[in-house]
Amino acid sequence: MNVELINPFLSATVNVIKTMAFTEVKPGKPFLKKDHHATGDVSAVIGITGESEGSLSVSFTEECIINIVSNMFGEKITAINREVEDAVGEITNMISGDARRELSEKGVMLKAAIPSVITGKQHTIKHMTNSPVIAIPFSTASGDFTVEVCFTN
Repeated sequence: MNVELINPFLSATVNVIKTMAFTEVKPGKPFLKKDHHATGDVSAVIGITGESEGSLSVSFTEECIINIVSNMFGEKITAINREVEDAVGEITNMISGDARRELSEKGVMLKAAIPSVITGKQHTIKHMTNSPVIAIPFSTASGDFTVEVCFTN
């Protein structure tokens, strides 16, 4: 997979979480995902089409997303609820949009679908293609999340 397609999603993730949730994130070492198991308790998946086909997913642990959404809303959230699920979809949408904007500046035009949100312990994520999935772990002071990117070329 072309690293030129992956890096904008890494920088977009750092930018969106820092800007929207006032939360510092530290990216870990990307790795090739070997299964469909989500690393978190709530995830969003968004299909991407255009000059390349694929998908993006963001999967948060419960502790991490509760802190992020509490920061976003300016009020204490105590559990994953409908508002948290909606926020996960919107965060994923913003990461996708920021990354696609950066890629369009490099001449790569991509479009995104509406994100789907999945919740629950031990849920799975099925990406839109059978291409390798690159997972990028992130850590925050209140927990971890993972961004997965998968493109056909």
